[in-house]
Amino acid sequence: MTRIDPTSIEKSGTRQVMQCLNSDRYEAFYVGGCVRNALMGLQISDIDISTNAQPDNVIAICTAAGFKVIPTGIDHGTVTVIADHIPHEVTTYRRDVETDGRRAVVAYSDKIEDDARRRDFTMNALYADIDGKIIDPLGGLPDLQARRIRFIEDPDARIREDYLRILRFFRFHAYYGDISNGLDGDALDACARNAQGIDSLSKERIGSEIKKLLAAKDPGPSVAAMHQTGVLMQALPGADPKALYPLVHLDEDQPSDPIRRLAALGGHKAPDALRLSRAEAQQLKNLTSFISDGTSLAEIAYRNGAQMAQDVMLLRSAIFETPLAGVDGDLIDMAASSTFPVKSADLMDQFQGKDLGDKLSQLEDQWIKSGFKMTKAQLLSL
Repeated sequence: MTRIDPTSIEKSGTRQVMQCLNSDRYEAFYVGGCVRNALMGLQISDIDISTNAQPDNVIAICTAAGFKVIPTGIDHGTVTVIADHIPHEVTTYRRDVETDGRRAVVAYSDKIEDDARRRDFTMNALYADIDGKIIDPLGGLPDLQARRIRFIEDPDARIREDYLRILRFFRFHAYYGDISNGLDGDALDACARNAQGIDSLSKERIGSEIKKLLAAKDPGPSVAAMHQTGVLMQALPGADPKALYPLVHLDEDQPSDPIRRLAALGGHKAPDALRLSRAEAQQLKNLTSFISDGTSLAEIAYRNGAQMAQDVMLLRSAIFETPLAGVDGDLIDMAASSTFPVKSADLMDQFQGKDLGDKLSQLEDQWIKSGFKMTKAQLLSL
């Protein structure tokens, strides 16, 4: 019998939430990501609980127990129970009545099997009771143990319930799949057949999934499969993963930055297609402009910080297939911390207005070209 250590999921107050639901003779199980990650020995962030108690009952039981209850998704059977400042998403067993590829009409159920069948992947349809015993209604445990991402039952039906599951499939493979075994063939075929359904999704949802995928340690195999099935072109027209593969190898010692990797991936009007934030759009614009405009890494570091210079260095190497050898990392760090020694006040007796600004820029350019070595006196002597 497979079990998990329940303390790997439980935070302060979590067991009390489970106990108060169980004490009223209702079923309550941990479900989804927290169970999956506990079984895989990965960090757990969100705690989801599934129960046969309907939302009104959950609210009444948990409120009586002294917990704060927020009806965050009451129309879909979900309430958030706050215990010791930790949110617990508690959702009633459900079955889909009607779906249109973006949202579903659901009905409550008293069967855990119904709840399991409306989930996306077999490894996400695993439940655990308060003591850590695993309940596997659909046989998903072997898939998890093999790190195999597989849709529940009919892949086409699961995808048509929510076309975002196409992108989630590739993301999940990047995080949880066994790269050596490749991607599930039936799932890939279904993703290719239904790729046009991505058009029905909001740009925000598409962008969120793409950024999460690119933040994986190695998204390369998943992105390659997306490219081969036509999913990548549907999600981000014009994207080409050719430069992404060497970049992932080059930046393995850096934090996984999805925008840096997006700059390698390319694509037409990515900020709009993926609804990037203003800061993300600016970062992408800076990276793509610096890749080929010839600006030295030292100047980029001075004007935009060491991280921007390092990102451009990696992107240039990946895109133009040039080695990193010879790049002076100390110069990048020194440039990023340098301060131009000449101030406006030093020139105001000779220049005013636009002439003053032009002269400052000229001197700053000379200082940068000197490797940030020219002194204030040397610059003023010019």
